Amino acid sequence: MGDILFLAHRVPFPPDRGDKIRAFNILRYLSQRRRVHLIAFADDPADLKDRSGLAKVTASREIVWRGKGQATAGVQALAQRRPFSLTAFDNPELRNAVAAALAQRSIDTIYVFSSQMAQYLPHKLRQRVVMDFVDMDSAKFATYGKTTRGFTGWMMRREARMLAQFEKSVAARADASLFVSEAEAGLFRERTGADRVHAVENGIDTMKFDPGASFARIEAVAPLIVFTGQMDYRPNVEGVTWFAESVFPHIRVRNPDAQFAIVGRKPDAAVQALARIDGVTVTGEVPDVRPWLAAGSVVVAPLKLARGVQNKVLEAMAMARPVVASTAAATGIDHGGTIELGENVGGMADAVNALLDDPARGAELGKAARQRVIELYGWEAKLSALDAIMGFDKGRGDPRRKVAA
Repeated sequence: MGDILFLAHRVPFPPDRGDKIRAFNILRYLSQRRRVHLIAFADDPADLKDRSGLAKVTASREIVWRGKGQATAGVQALAQRRPFSLTAFDNPELRNAVAAALAQRSIDTIYVFSSQMAQYLPHKLRQRVVMDFVDMDSAKFATYGKTTRGFTGWMMRREARMLAQFEKSVAARADASLFVSEAEAGLFRERTGADRVHAVENGIDTMKFDPGASFARIEAVAPLIVFTGQMDYRPNVEGVTWFAESVFPHIRVRNPDAQFAIVGRKPDAAVQALARIDGVTVTGEVPDVRPWLAAGSVVVAPLKLARGVQNKVLEAMAMARPVVASTAAATGIDHGGTIELGENVGGMADAVNALLDDPARGAELGKAARQRVIELYGWEAKLSALDAIMGFDKGRGDPRRKVAA
């Protein structure tokens, strides 16, 4: 059998944010079974420096810098009548790299990670195509469009319509379309009528995210509530803003010493402004989120909009921390009641306060959550579904054979 060409919208190393974590673990899983060639974009100078982790899981690597500004991509999207998501990632250097790889290497499968990269598929396909949408991005933009006014809202609604058409056309060409949860897969089937749609869920490294592992410790001097995530990502920004401004004051009525730490890289202006609230800390990028999770009395995931499975929730569960999450943030996670849910201001505040008031119950809940993650969310177990999808268990044959839905 031939090699795999893996196309990624972001360098999947280091695996330190949600999309990179999924991409890296899939890349590692595939590399244990076949030779894999990686072509990916970099949008952070740090991603161009250390490629040692990629060398261990790829036969070859080509990283292309993506420096196109949003304004340029927006103008191109309007002029070319294309989705912004595509023009933002349209790059002739990467297109040439894909063409060269297909011409020079024995590739029989193209694994496309995120819909932005599907534009690089050749017009005449001779390879099996596995399209990992991860989430249904068009649905995300549709939600944004309902809550955003003016030109930006119009652009969001336009993006939702055009991207939905593109997603449907890509799925029609792919041998398999993957999503991070059955809820996302079901939504895609419902809205597009596509078949050959599969759920391949995220996992968690339970050896790394282990409260007993070796890492630097921090000591919390007061009840500490923790949120972790990429802090220029809109759902995270909206979630922590709502929590800090609306929920946290209610918590402090009963627990006046409580602190709220927002932990994650690239906090935008709205997030940075939250540090003005008494008791709120915005850390910015940290070398390791585990010390903050370990120090947390409660970890929260107050997302109003969440697509797929939230790694931040799995990480907190693996660290045996009590978690309070919105229904949206918990969707797709088989938590078995080991995390608390809070939908509105009162529900979220009451759930957090109850855990702060009863640390023994929080510890018990966290212990059960970790055990749940160990049993259900190891990466090897979660990604075993790829064996049939990729044809690893079917022996040799036509590389374009279809995968049953």
